[in-house]
Amino acid sequence: MKDTNKNIYLAADFGGGSGRVIAGFLLHGKLALEEVHRFPNRQVKLGNHVYWDFPALFEDMKTGLKLAAQKGYNVKGIGIDTWGVDFGLIDKHGNLIGNPVCYRDTRTDGMPAEVFKVLDEKKHYADTGIQVMAINTLFQLYSMKLNQDSQLELARQLLFMPDLFSYFLTGVANNEYCIASTSELLDARQRNWSQETIRTLGLPEHLFGEIIQPGTIRGTLKEDIARETGLGTVDVIAVGSHDTASAVAAVPATEYPIAFLSSGTWSLLGVEVDQPILTEEARQAQFTNEGGVGGRIRFLQNITGLWILQRLMSEWKARGEEQSYDIIIPQATEAKIDTIIPVDDTAFMNPENMENALVNYCREHELQIPQNKAEIVRCVLQSLAFKYQQAVEQLNRCLPSPIRQLNIIGGGSQNKLLNQLTANELGIPVYAGPVEATAIGNILTQAMAKGEIADLHELREIVIHSVTPQVYYPKK
Repeated sequence: MKDTNKNIYLAADFGGGSGRVIAGFLLHGKLALEEVHRFPNRQVKLGNHVYWDFPALFEDMKTGLKLAAQKGYNVKGIGIDTWGVDFGLIDKHGNLIGNPVCYRDTRTDGMPAEVFKVLDEKKHYADTGIQVMAINTLFQLYSMKLNQDSQLELARQLLFMPDLFSYFLTGVANNEYCIASTSELLDARQRNWSQETIRTLGLPEHLFGEIIQPGTIRGTLKEDIARETGLGTVDVIAVGSHDTASAVAAVPATEYPIAFLSSGTWSLLGVEVDQPILTEEARQAQFTNEGGVGGRIRFLQNITGLWILQRLMSEWKARGEEQSYDIIIPQATEAKIDTIIPVDDTAFMNPENMENALVNYCREHELQIPQNKAEIVRCVLQSLAFKYQQAVEQLNRCLPSPIRQLNIIGGGSQNKLLNQLTANELGIPVYAGPVEATAIGNILTQAMAKGEIADLHELREIVIHSVTPQVYYPKK
């Protein structure tokens, strides 16, 4: 990427464990990528709550922007994507009132039951179309209200995490549609705030700002940021700022319905549709209707993904028993154990020790207990594949015809054993890749905003020319 005449777009992509700034540009109908800067992200327990360290993340992002400027890139846009549901609150002076609280905090425990004393659950789903999860923004805010949190009284505006990063880069405060749709506070049909939900819950209406669509220029870098980073005047562009929205935009397929599994800490499994599916069957199957790039809806289930395995790997490392994925996955491929655990069980949400939680669950439910690390990993991955099979069965019941292939995107697409187990369970081909789907979707949505790409169809054609997915066929 030495050619400084090319239009370079920067993706600031924040995940639960790390963040990075990635540069990309189009050349002969293909996308070239380069990682500019990678940095850790962590949750910080402070007093009664678990927080994200927003100032540190913002500083790390700026470091990535500085490094891009030092490379001499002709930067035409910056797009930001993050995980869903979490937010910061801004006061009347434009200051951040407190560090954003992490969705794994306990403040939302039991909140859905409290909310549905006030809201009718069936009607609420028919309005918002969102799977009820205690981590959702709606329950975070209602918890703050019930606990008379003073931040709510001081707040002038609510900004989801990518909105917050954009705001401190540009000084412009607004809410991007895809990330806002994760809140359970949007009207799924109107694609705007559900005023009825907000009023019924007694939440301050002024917190909820203008909704903008992916591909909208949010603003330009503030003078001090432009100087500090050395980038000068650069547009900050709204992308599918929920990381899954950007990832799904980069699925290398153009035949509908596009079925996807965005595989990372969370597994998000579903299809892209033109209009939300708000049926009672969809509600009972716990499907969610989230916003996508190009006016699409991501009709999906949120499933605990590689979180359990990630926690196990970090625990083994902390004990001095570090495992490499390259070694443990082949060992798990050879392991023989039939145990299936329910990956979404609360026992695995955030236990003090994941290995103990898994062993204890097996013992309490009279399941075969894994005897070594390879068997533990095999147990986790086949349990995930089994959960995917259940989800696809439910998904097919909500669609006019069953899905014919599944596209696995994101970091989890590198897990060959999980990919094969998934193909075996589903009985359909699995296409794995691209790994960098989120950054690709982010960068190409910026290029679309700048007129280099016409629409979502052309965007996906570029992805098809730029990456070669690995295909897994079902085996007995």
